[in-house]
Order: sequence, then C-alpha cells, then structure tokens
Amino acid sequence: MKILVLNCGSSSIKYKLFDMESKEVVAQGGIEKIGLKGSFLKFPHGKDKVVLEGEILEHKSGIEYILGVLTSEKYGCIKSLSEINAVGHRVVHGGEKFNKSVLITDEVLAKVVECIDIAPLHNPPNLAGIYAVKDLMGDIPQVAVFDTAFHQTMPSKAYMYGVPYSLYEKYAIRRYGFHGTSHRYVSRRVCEFLGVPYESQKVVCAHIGNGGSLAAVAGGKSQDTSMGMTPVEGLLMGTRAGDVDAGVLSFIMEKENVGPQTMSTIVNKFSGLLGISGVSSDMREIREAVDSGNERSKLAYDMFTYRIKKYVGAYAAALGGIDTLVFTGGIGENSSITREDICKDLEFMGIKLDLNINNEIHGDEAIISAPDSKVKVVVIPTDEEFMIASDTLAIVSA
Repeated sequence: MKILVLNCGSSSIKYKLFDMESKEVVAQGGIEKIGLKGSFLKFPHGKDKVVLEGEILEHKSGIEYILGVLTSEKYGCIKSLSEINAVGHRVVHGGEKFNKSVLITDEVLAKVVECIDIAPLHNPPNLAGIYAVKDLMGDIPQVAVFDTAFHQTMPSKAYMYGVPYSLYEKYAIRRYGFHGTSHRYVSRRVCEFLGVPYESQKVVCAHIGNGGSLAAVAGGKSQDTSMGMTPVEGLLMGTRAGDVDAGVLSFIMEKENVGPQTMSTIVNKFSGLLGISGVSSDMREIREAVDSGNERSKLAYDMFTYRIKKYVGAYAAALGGIDTLVFTGGIGENSSITREDICKDLEFMGIKLDLNINNEIHGDEAIISAPDSKVKVVVIPTDEEFMIASDTLAIVSA
C-alpha cells in the first residue's frame, strides 16, 4: 500500500510518499512560499536536488503540482495517482474533540473547523490540504493525525489554567500541547531501542528544534507537556517567546499601543532566540555568534538551555523520577554541545553523559549517557511522517 503524507503550513507543503510494505520513502519534498513571489517545489532526485519554480498561489495548486511531479515521466515514481491508496494529513489542533487519529469524514471536518478559533494560524492550511486532495483525488481515503491527540491523556491538574473555570467552559481554554505525534513516536521508539517495556517506563522527551517542547510520559501516556493552548508557551524557541508573565503582555500592549494581533505576532515571530540575540533564530548561527564573543547570543543560548533544564527537573518531580531522557528534533538530534549543556549539573538526579560518545552523535540513534548513569540519556531521530503513514495504514486497513 502506498500512502502520501502531507503537512500543510500557512505558506508551505511538505510531503512524503511511503510504500508501507517495504516501509520505504518512495518520494519526498516540499513547496515553499505559497502565495508569495518566488514560490518553488524542491525535492531530491537521485543524487541531485531539483528546484522547480512557478507561481503557486494556494494549496490546491501546490498539491496539484506535487501530484504532477509524482506521476511525471522525468521525475515520477508512480505511473498514475491510482497507485496512491490513502493520504494522511498532519492536523495541528484537534482540541478536546480528538484523542486519536481518525478517518476524515464530513463530521470530522466540521469539528476541525470548530477548532480554528484556538488554532487560527494552523488549522486553516491543514484543512486546505484536505479539501485540495478531495477535489483532485476524489474519494480517496484521508486520515487526520492530530498534534494534540497524544496529550489528551493529561490529567486536569496538568492541563487546566488558573483562570476562571467559566472561561474553560465557554472557550475551552486549557493546555493542549503539540508535537504529540513526535512525542508518541519517540517515547515508544526509545523503549524499543533500549529493550524495555513501554508500559512501565517514565520518559521525558525533549523535542528541540526551531520550535520545541518537552513531554512527561509515563506508562505510554502523556502526563504533561510544555506547550499550552497554543505553541507559544514553554521553552524559548527560534522566534517564540515561550513562558512569559501574562502581565508583561498587557504592559507591552499598553506602552506600545498595540492590539492583540500585533502582540501575537511579537511573541510568535519576533521573540525567542531571534528577539534576544538580534542575530538569528537558527541555533547554528547563534552558536557561531557565541563562539565569536557575541554577548546577546550567549544570553539567548543560556536562556534556551536553562529553560529546558528546568523542565527536565520539573517533569522528573511530576513523574516521581525518570528512567529515560530522550533528545529529538533538529537541535536535539544534532547539537552535542546543546545536549551537554542541558545535562550539565544534573548528576544529582542520576543524569550523567558520556561526553566522548555524545560528541560523536549527530542524527543517529544512540545511548549517550555514561555506563553508571542512573537515567538513560538517548538520542532518537523523530519520524512524524512515518507515524502519520502508520496511523493512516491502520485506519484504512480497518
């Protein structure tokens, strides 16, 4: 069975085509700058990277472009679209309505639309991808895999905010968490890798990239996570502020005479590593600036690692200890110095790195803790797309 996985962002589409019998990625790539000048489709072809430029004004034309490439004589890997058996979609927000992946029906679509209020930046492009596939590929089965679903097992003491309960009842204001597909994959995979039972392990997952979140997982279920009702809360991220006193936001709005939309843009697009350093939102460029003596970049980096360290400690307390700390995401998988700085001084709680092994690991599955470390520290590359394809296969087969 061949399954196409789509991840539609506001101005981008990432895709992977899987052959689920061999678990092979048959094709992959992405479109960037949808609706903007200079939009393009980029994908690997053999040893080359192919970039096809064109006017891609909206998601439907973007997906049509992708399907055209998949079936083209020059770059294609299938002869016709009939070879694709199902399409799996990353859908960011399922609210309290979905605690697992589901086959997309008109009723499901209506519920995803209802979640737009709490995910105005993310759910509309996700929906645009679903509608486009329906228009272009007819009645092909489609499956929605929600970022928030894995965290629906959190107890109310973890997901409720200290605002009037009536506002929760009225607007569903609560912690939802994100990166759920990644946390679900990584927490399970690390137990397989270590040969330990998933159902009895206490795992803290650190998904660290341009966006980042931690999750406390016990018995295979999410108990807490650092992102909140939106992906702004929690860690310091590339351009997101992370945890900030709510009073600071109203203070800025009053002093700068800005409204809620502008404030949202500030904390989502101009804060985090970029806002503190004034250099970049990219950790590689931050590290280069730190090494060259840039003080604000060092401050940004120190805030970044410090906040992750605090969450690791908090989740160890919440779980009553941890068995495994697992790093994933672009930074978590590839930056040995960041992993080292996060784990530094955590020996008191049983975390001790093997610095030599840690320095050698860049994007591979590996145990990086010392033999006498009470907590296993492991790097596991995430694979959200394969998780989406696997869920899609299971649902369509059923």
